[in-house]
Amino acid sequence: MPRQSVLVLDFGGQYNQLIARRVRECNVYCEVKPYTISLEEIRAFDPMGIIFTGGPNSVYDEKAPHVDPAVFTLGVPVLGICYGCQLMAQALGGEVTAAQADTAREYGKTETYYDTTCKLFHGLPEKGISWMSHGDYMAKVPEGFALVGRTEACPNVAIADEKRGFYGVQYHPEVNHTEHGVDMIRNFLYEVCGAKGEWTMGDYKNTAIAAIREKVGGGKVLLALSGGVDSSVAAALLAEAVGKQLTCVFVDHGLLRKDEGDEVEAAFSKWDLNFVRVDAETRFLLKLAGESEPERKRKIIGEEFIRVFEEEAKKIGAVDFLAQGTIYPDVIESGAGDAAVIKSHHNVGGLPDYVDFKEIIEPLRLLFKDEVRQLGRELGLPEYLVSRQPFPGPGLAIRCIGDLTKEKLDILRDADAIYRQEIAAAGEDKNINQYFAVLTNTRSVGVMGDGRTYDYTLALRAVTTSDFMTADWARIPYELLDKISTRIVNEVGGINRIVYDITSKPPATIEWE
Repeated sequence: MPRQSVLVLDFGGQYNQLIARRVRECNVYCEVKPYTISLEEIRAFDPMGIIFTGGPNSVYDEKAPHVDPAVFTLGVPVLGICYGCQLMAQALGGEVTAAQADTAREYGKTETYYDTTCKLFHGLPEKGISWMSHGDYMAKVPEGFALVGRTEACPNVAIADEKRGFYGVQYHPEVNHTEHGVDMIRNFLYEVCGAKGEWTMGDYKNTAIAAIREKVGGGKVLLALSGGVDSSVAAALLAEAVGKQLTCVFVDHGLLRKDEGDEVEAAFSKWDLNFVRVDAETRFLLKLAGESEPERKRKIIGEEFIRVFEEEAKKIGAVDFLAQGTIYPDVIESGAGDAAVIKSHHNVGGLPDYVDFKEIIEPLRLLFKDEVRQLGRELGLPEYLVSRQPFPGPGLAIRCIGDLTKEKLDILRDADAIYRQEIAAAGEDKNINQYFAVLTNTRSVGVMGDGRTYDYTLALRAVTTSDFMTADWARIPYELLDKISTRIVNEVGGINRIVYDITSKPPATIEWE
């Protein structure tokens, strides 16, 4: 962990991971921890600053989450956002109540006025749009706090005790809708906390390599290599750290996209790695036969992955460590503590209880996707590999709804290949962060030629996103969708209807399962 670190205390808000992402964009390391963390653990973390996140509760409710008030005696600057602002106000002697229906309650884009003499707003315009989401109101501001932000409806949307380094905002500076919101976070980090901007992927690379060498020693490492961005970057990082002590096992489970297995093997044949390709398609499909529940699919695939690696490890000889390309969003979405499990990931929640290795190494576990890509560039990986779209560990198993058969997977492979070809040919791949086809389990009546068909409905999915924590559906031109639809129906047997998913994340996830 870098010497300068910020602690983000999670109170259950929907934007909490985005706060962490914004802090790291400012070249400052941070970690998200549950609000239940003890004062001793906070001291051990030794943060240069603490951020309280938003949350769905009201601070005056009996069961609302709280923090040890002694956190305010540590001499560490604190920034409270939305619920975090109200929590700080109440803990320090203020009063928070439900807002009246005609005043102080605010949601969405709101014109806001700032006191630019306050460190939080130094160098920023005196007026801008902020993103509000609060139904409670600070009826009394704690002693020592000044009002440094207001709206027409609320006189205290930002408060500050600059002597102690305590700041609170009722709005969400971490979201794109808040103008100069990231600049406000940057001001807190640099103007208030004294950040030096030490968190870079170049530094992380050197630190991670040293940590891997210390942990592995003379041991052997087995890496699950899918050919995706995460596992490829993990492979390059481990190769630089331990060289020939690393063996990369590529499991071709029959759930990859069209021609992908051959492409992965070709890409890594040029590297100085011990590369093993395992043909396990029959084995995985037998295990998955008749299984339609997505979480069960993930668990089965995760366990089977481990079993394959254990078998390959025995062929190789004594292997001490299993390495995986787990990244921070995987950990977040798999749930921890009070957090909801959105979906388990095969390399997080899908691990079986028994794993025949000394230890699991996850060198990317605390990185967001764009940080992983930048690390790949630092390691000298080719851009086509670093910029590759995310592909889930369970592969097409979670893009083929319902039970799995080789026939359905082949239909999906062919349709997905056409979709990707046409998106790239139109240049839309530069505007879309992720796009793929989903074979639904719905069949419908159609007409082809003079005959009746009863075939599958294919869904197309495309999203734009900066961090993959939230995403908006991509506005693909109708003419392009028409061309894609026509090609798929004409060239791929078994599909007679195409639909386009226009749901953002949230409320949906990017993947369907």
